[in-house]
Amino acid sequence: MLEVRNISRTFNPGTINEKKALIDVSLTLADGDFCTVIGGNGAGKSTIMNAIAGAWPVDEGQILIDGQDVSGLSEYKRAQFLGRVFQDPMTGTAGDMQIDENMALAARRGQKRTLRWGVTSKERELYREELKKLDLGLEDRMTAKVGLLSGGQRQALTLLMATMKKPKVLLLDEHTAALDPKTAAKVLQATDRIVREGHLTTLMVTHNMRDAIAHGNRLIMMSGGKIIYDVEGEEKRNLKVEDLLHRFEQAGGEVSDRMALS
Repeated sequence: MLEVRNISRTFNPGTINEKKALIDVSLTLADGDFCTVIGGNGAGKSTIMNAIAGAWPVDEGQILIDGQDVSGLSEYKRAQFLGRVFQDPMTGTAGDMQIDENMALAARRGQKRTLRWGVTSKERELYREELKKLDLGLEDRMTAKVGLLSGGQRQALTLLMATMKKPKVLLLDEHTAALDPKTAAKVLQATDRIVREGHLTTLMVTHNMRDAIAHGNRLIMMSGGKIIYDVEGEEKRNLKVEDLLHRFEQAGGEVSDRMALS
């Protein structure tokens, strides 16, 4: 479903600030794979996410989604294939619009707009059922402005909106990093359910080693713009945080405070 072929990306080439963010990186995710990405600051985690999303072009290599080469497509054209949730809970929703209106925007993404009534009663009932699954009480607040929600509620809503059209690939860029531990656990629980029920091919960047081990069927570790460890299946399920730390230190990676505290 997702194939990254030998991509590289260098920022500020030829200057004192030159940074090789990605170096000949290749990655293939099968349909329904849920892959977590772990690594320290500057490892290349967010860079590979932005490269897939088309936030900037790669210097070399190819990116294919469901067999289609999207390397030359702009970010907005790639959006038809992707669902994305960012670290900032304020990103991904319109704070001045109601919950049901936000969901209607997500449900109609890619469709032609008409001058009919904004949200029909049938749509509202469908949204209510989806919101119930989040177990956050949002189904009883559908006319509330999204800007009044807590960060966790807003992030859970963003996750729901990003997956309503069943994207080819779901990108989760540290989507629980700004939440308190209890709320983060609830959003991750919702993530697991949505990915499983939708059989979504998912790439989730995280600093939290426990989360990287506990979620998904595959884990990759990045350092210095390269993938230094790739594990899946039974081997991944048997991993411990100490194992990841050891692997990271072997590769010469610097363990950040956030990684150590996790």
